[in-house]
Amino acid sequence: MFQLFRYPEKNLTLKILLYTANFAPEPTGIGKYSGEMAAWLVSQGHQVRVVAAPPYYPSWKVSKGYAWPPYQRESWQGVDVWRAPLWVPAHPSGLARLLHLLTFVLSSLPVMLWQILWRPNVVMTVAPALMCAPTGWLVAKLSGGKAWLHIQDFEVDVAFEMKLLRGKLLERMVRGFERFLLGRFDKVSTISNRMLDKLKLKGLKDDCLELFPNWVDINHVYPLTEPSQYREELNLKPDVKVVLFSGTLGNKQGLMVIPKVAQRLSHREDVVFIICGDGVIKPQLKKASKALSNVRFIPLQPFIRLGQILGLADIHLLPQSPEATDLVLPSKLSGMLASGIPIIATCKSDTEIASVVTQCGIVVPPEDDAALAIALEELLDNDKKRLRLGIQARIYCEKNLACDTVLGRLQEQFISINQVPQLHTTASGHVYPKSTAFVQPKRHIATKTNSHNIPLVKDVNTVFKLVDNVQPSKNNFSSYTN
Repeated sequence: MFQLFRYPEKNLTLKILLYTANFAPEPTGIGKYSGEMAAWLVSQGHQVRVVAAPPYYPSWKVSKGYAWPPYQRESWQGVDVWRAPLWVPAHPSGLARLLHLLTFVLSSLPVMLWQILWRPNVVMTVAPALMCAPTGWLVAKLSGGKAWLHIQDFEVDVAFEMKLLRGKLLERMVRGFERFLLGRFDKVSTISNRMLDKLKLKGLKDDCLELFPNWVDINHVYPLTEPSQYREELNLKPDVKVVLFSGTLGNKQGLMVIPKVAQRLSHREDVVFIICGDGVIKPQLKKASKALSNVRFIPLQPFIRLGQILGLADIHLLPQSPEATDLVLPSKLSGMLASGIPIIATCKSDTEIASVVTQCGIVVPPEDDAALAIALEELLDNDKKRLRLGIQARIYCEKNLACDTVLGRLQEQFISINQVPQLHTTASGHVYPKSTAFVQPKRHIATKTNSHNIPLVKDVNTVFKLVDNVQPSKNNFSSYTN
């Protein structure tokens, strides 16, 4: 059979082109996950190129060293990164966000077209920004590769639900174009089962859909066996319990409930609310918390200390706005689960977030500060229940969200869709197609313990029996892993 492109290497690896507005070294959100995915694929022996904007998120300001020259090329952890400029608004409103993404689509077009000469096997476009999808699809088809669209967020749905875009005619036009565009890709993936269901409602068939959840490095984020270093750095007394929110401070997350619930619990001297992160809503949060002595702000912390900052919490907060809860599965959730600490989420009971958090925490209605205060006190005053829920969080993470497990499945899917049909002749002279797949590169094999010698949790019932005999205290995860 004639093959347009031939690969003479004995151990075939894939050429993977990643097209995304956000990439490392952005510390949170899509940029963080895109960077980790690209670096992991390189570690497996694949060639990876990335066409991305300069880092600007979550501060909404282009990072130092990337403003000029506008087009740059760099090597990052073995990944070949091509940067194209974009306009970054100081105040990202609905129209400003659209123009912001449009500038990247236009500036990156010639860079993407140049990649056709490289002949990638897979072109993965990450949405947001969905506006990048036509270019990603075109480059894949012209280069003879497979077109893959990965959806981290249903930006069209969010835009109309949150009134960033308005008008019935505009909505029909935009949703019609979205439906047409999604149907052009060989594969479409997203990060949760509920989001897969939504893609089916948009007209996609099961055979082109893949579940590709956000992951966490369980060797990097794990339950601490000693108090977090941040307790000493922040001068927290041993008996003070920490309610933590760590992540991007964005509009769609319903974060204004935190000052309200802090006000309700201001009589408790044993509780402090710590808000760790940066984003557009930070000034409003600071203003609302100005008179509250039990609310503290710290900047977003370096990735290398992610385990320490998440391990600072006695309870993780996961607020969501009522408009966004059924559309977005927050990327920060995986780190919370890996830390082995219970979570309280403010979301509707029929959402994907609720289906996860009910296994390892408490769910209350969005923006209901009274219900949130009750849930917080229930956990703050019950050490053993916090420990039980924290164990369940870690178990869920290890089974479903471990980095090597999730990215290993993605690698297998990349290899599978790039099977090269060849002709096979039998002894009798009959000719029929035979499928020969790419040789699978090396893979990490999960061990029974992580690099910190903390055994992976397996049997939840056995663990809970051990918990019943444990005198709960801060950071005694080692009590049931030994």
